[in-house]
Amino acid sequence: MSAPSFYDVAILGGGSAGCVLASRLSEKAGLRVLLVEAGRNLKPGEVPEDIAARYPARAQFNPNNVWPGLRVSMGRDGNNRAAATVRPYEQARILGGGSAINGIGGNRGSPDDYAEWVSTGASSWSWESVLPYFKKLETDLDFGSDRELHGDSGPIPVQRVRRSEFAGFIRDAASEFRRLGYEERDDQNGKWETGLFGTAVNLDRDGKRASTATTYLSAAVRARSNLEIRTDTRVNKLFVANGTVEGFEIVAHGRVERIVANTVVVSAGALHTPALLQRSGIGPGELLQSLGVTVRVDRRGVGRNLLEHPSIGVSAFLAPHARLGDGGTYHLQGVLRWSSGLSNTPAGDMHTAISARSGWHAVGGRIGTLFSWVNKSYSRGEVAIASSDPNVPPSVDFRLLSDKRDLERLADAFRLCGAALTAPGMAQTVLEVFPSTYSERVKKLLQLNLRNQVLTSLIAPIMDRSALVRTGVLAMAQDGTSPLAALMNDEELLNRHLTKHVGGVWHPCGTCRMGAATDPLAVTDTDGKVIGLEGLYVCDASLMPTIPCANLNFPVIMMAEKISDVLKQKLAG
Repeated sequence: MSAPSFYDVAILGGGSAGCVLASRLSEKAGLRVLLVEAGRNLKPGEVPEDIAARYPARAQFNPNNVWPGLRVSMGRDGNNRAAATVRPYEQARILGGGSAINGIGGNRGSPDDYAEWVSTGASSWSWESVLPYFKKLETDLDFGSDRELHGDSGPIPVQRVRRSEFAGFIRDAASEFRRLGYEERDDQNGKWETGLFGTAVNLDRDGKRASTATTYLSAAVRARSNLEIRTDTRVNKLFVANGTVEGFEIVAHGRVERIVANTVVVSAGALHTPALLQRSGIGPGELLQSLGVTVRVDRRGVGRNLLEHPSIGVSAFLAPHARLGDGGTYHLQGVLRWSSGLSNTPAGDMHTAISARSGWHAVGGRIGTLFSWVNKSYSRGEVAIASSDPNVPPSVDFRLLSDKRDLERLADAFRLCGAALTAPGMAQTVLEVFPSTYSERVKKLLQLNLRNQVLTSLIAPIMDRSALVRTGVLAMAQDGTSPLAALMNDEELLNRHLTKHVGGVWHPCGTCRMGAATDPLAVTDTDGKVIGLEGLYVCDASLMPTIPCANLNFPVIMMAEKISDVLKQKLAG
């Protein structure tokens, strides 16, 4: 039997964080670096059209890009009764991770988010500490000359959707929000304030997606002799002995191999990172023992503190003149950042994305949506392995809306959006307004395949001509939701609708949170080093102590930039 391969640093997971770590750590020529990714490669100059496109849903719902068989429990009400069903939940399995398939939003969150991290024990993550890394990661194509808040030489391009590009629906919905008192703002990544923004996106000058797989792992970076990238390679477990992680087991194309590394960084995301740790004996001892896993380090926090942004939609079938038109154009063109006013919640704790397209197919191109989420949520769930077998997906229970503050604010968002879309000023823009959900039927219709393309191409023109057919198709797709008017006027009915149909925004985080070594629920210290073990770090969204008021891609890239500097300094010694 041949000796195991050896590396100075091994990064397990080639997502938004993993690609950054591989790029930055391999800048040190003396370090031999390995990056392992379960999904396929994504090479500069060879990016598939669904990933490169400005419209991201084709990539997100392409089964070749996501983990198969992952299903989650979303909602629970304030009495903590379990949700009745589990649903598919898309998580990237491709080099670049979420940055290769997400909604392309590029924002940072509020300075108060990072002050909150400090207050939980993550002492080195203040706004003043993280801002240099937000600037380092970006080339801001609009505000790069503002050196106080923006960068002009980083790998990730950032620009804003211009109001002159707004589709009719976006323009008219924004006008309605202005009528309600919200002001227009220029920069979603500028001074933290509420208002209407053109969405900040990580699209390059040619309007193509810029993932970490092609920006941080450019052709020149991939040519480094000290960097090895293995894709289509899954990590089964870590090897722990005498309080030290000594390596890990991988499988690729049916071949199992043992790898040895001085330092291992797990960057598998907020669902798969805790699952890998638990399979390796690092986690809640009682859970591990019940599954026959030898307990190496009993850390109760592994898998706990699961956070998401609870979401709901109100949609409209659009008049032809209000539609986006080009199916390849970016659809989430406008953003309303607003404050709920609920006691002890921060400014800008709510987010409404204004979307002129609700699916890649012909029917989706006729539907606009006000998609709202609680941007500072408090409900917490859990990730737990269901088996020691790495082929069995983890059990994921978000328990969204279990904190009544989240339910109350999401209900306010629903009523705000329902009122906006049914206002007299929208009468010429929308043909029908309805409560929208990511039901099982809608999810199936969003799958990228020929059947859905043909089916929607046939039914969409009929929906244009016949209100009866339109109403029937929309009702069937939404799985028996109550009419909008009934939900707007009945608080109890609305709360039942929300607890049944609440979704996330594909923003899971918090499951290996960093904090003080004395905190029994902290998993890592403030540098991402796993407490109680040598040679093991975590770097991805699972580190977040609380969820920021942001799409998570830029905060995750920022974290990887910061932890790369920490590791460079430590490994230099």
